[in-house]
Amino acid sequence: MASTTAKDYLMLHLTVLIWGFTAILGLLIVIPAVEIVFYRTLLASLILGILFLIQGRKVRLPSKELAKVLGTGMLIGLHWILFFGAVRVSTASVCLAGVATCSLWTAFIEPWVNKTNIKWYEVMLGIVVLVGLYVIFRFEVEHWKGLAMAVGAAFLGACFTVSNGQLTKKHSAYVITFYEMMGACLFSLLFMPVYVKLWAGEEGLQLIPAPMDWFWLLLLGGVCTVYAFSVSVELMRRLSVFVINLTVNLEPVYGIALAVLIFGEQEKMTPGFYMGTLIILASVIMYPVFNFLYKRKKNKQLLRMQ
Repeated sequence: MASTTAKDYLMLHLTVLIWGFTAILGLLIVIPAVEIVFYRTLLASLILGILFLIQGRKVRLPSKELAKVLGTGMLIGLHWILFFGAVRVSTASVCLAGVATCSLWTAFIEPWVNKTNIKWYEVMLGIVVLVGLYVIFRFEVEHWKGLAMAVGAAFLGACFTVSNGQLTKKHSAYVITFYEMMGACLFSLLFMPVYVKLWAGEEGLQLIPAPMDWFWLLLLGGVCTVYAFSVSVELMRRLSVFVINLTVNLEPVYGIALAVLIFGEQEKMTPGFYMGTLIILASVIMYPVFNFLYKRKKNKQLLRMQ
């Protein structure tokens, strides 16, 4: 691993700050959640496609692998629909509090997929997260729908993160992202008839963004998706996974702070909400710490046996 600099740590925090800003964009963009996801993934696919053409890069995948990547992209599409839907039916702060459970969902899903044992501290931290969600729900009953959608988005986020962990062992992360954005775009298109019939109401689809929406959508597709992802991949060459995971856990903190700063009174919640959010964040931040200590202990035991 190459040597790290203060600039690397600043870039990592900037990337996490950008991801935290995504929920804010969900409120700034006028068109509904499904349409946001369609344009976000379409623009991200086009941007990556143009970059590949300029570089003359080959992006072909075997048909079996392509199906896996597109399927993962569809999970991402549903994840983002729930994410932006949660922002719309509640607040950015409630959405980010629910999404903060993603890394703990991963802690349970990854052992199941990889057929390994669930660790004791993962169960303990999972219970702590449930306590935090209960505290939020108790004080923010009117936002239950948004919180449920955000937790659902977090679950799907964990699913595609585990899937990507396997896919990136075989293929370029940039090529995977390109096809996943295509898969997410395809899912949003296929989902539109269901959305129109059940949820869109009399207005139907809103596929013509407002003039300012185009600016926010380009920011969402270009900066929050393509740029932030490429920077995070580059930083993985110089920063440890532990440092990156620990910093990414600050995304809800940055996002909630930005929401209160930008939207003011609209985003101010009850003390109970912040208490529950702190409980969730504490458990999420403690997970990589426990994981690091657990692995270090295992490594010491292996060395003693040698």
